[in-house]
Amino acid sequence: MNKKQPFFSVIVPAHNCAEYMRTGLSSIKKQDFTDYELIIVCDSCTDDTPKIAIGYADKTVITDYGRAGMARNDGLDQAEGEWVLFMDDDDWYLPGAFQAIADVLRERQDIDILAYGFEWKGRGVAMQSPKRIYPAIWNKAWRREFIGGERFPDWIHTDDLGFARRMHPRARFGFLSVPLYHYEFMRPGSVSDRIRAGEYDNSQFPEDIRTAAESYERWLKERDFNE
Repeated sequence: MNKKQPFFSVIVPAHNCAEYMRTGLSSIKKQDFTDYELIIVCDSCTDDTPKIAIGYADKTVITDYGRAGMARNDGLDQAEGEWVLFMDDDDWYLPGAFQAIADVLRERQDIDILAYGFEWKGRGVAMQSPKRIYPAIWNKAWRREFIGGERFPDWIHTDDLGFARRMHPRARFGFLSVPLYHYEFMRPGSVSDRIRAGEYDNSQFPEDIRTAAESYERWLKERDFNE
C-alpha cells in the first residue's frame, strides 16, 4: 500500500532548546488540521533536545553542523509533504493556523508561496502584502515542488535571508491577512539578539552573507510594524 503524502512538512531546526522547545512543538500538536509530518533536526545539541524531539516528531535527524541553514537542508531532504512550513525552535503557531493556511492553499493552485501575518514579540502584529513581504521563511508556506533542489546557503547566520532572496523574485505569491505565527523576537541568546548586540563581525564574512547580515541589522533597527 502506498503511503499517503502529507499536506504539510513542518521543519524545525533545533539547537540546545530543551528549556523552551515544548511550547512550539505543542502548538503544532494542538492544531486541528493534522495532515502533516513534523521533522525536527537536532543540530549540535548537548542538552535534552534530541530526547524531547523524539517524543514529538515523525522524523528526527541528528546532525553536527552548528548552522541552522544546513539543518534545514537535512529537513528538506526528508520532507515528503506537498507544502513546507518552517518553524524556529523558540517560536510557535497560533491556534487554527494550519487549517487557515490549508484552506487557502487548496483553493489557490496558482501560487508557490503563501505569506501570512504574524505576531512579533514586543512589536505587535505584522501583515504581509505585495508591497510588504518580510524576508523570512517561517511566515510563509512553500510549495515543495517550487523549492525543488534549492537549499539554504552554508552561512553562520541569516541563511534564511539568503534563501528567501533567491526564491522570492521568481515566486507566485498569495497573501493571508491573518496572524498565524508567533515570532519570539530577541530571546536572550537567539541569533536576532546576538546580531543586534554586534556579536558577529560581519567584515569576516563573504560578501553575500555580509550584505544579508547588514541588511537584516538595518531592518531590525528601523522597522516598526505599528507604523
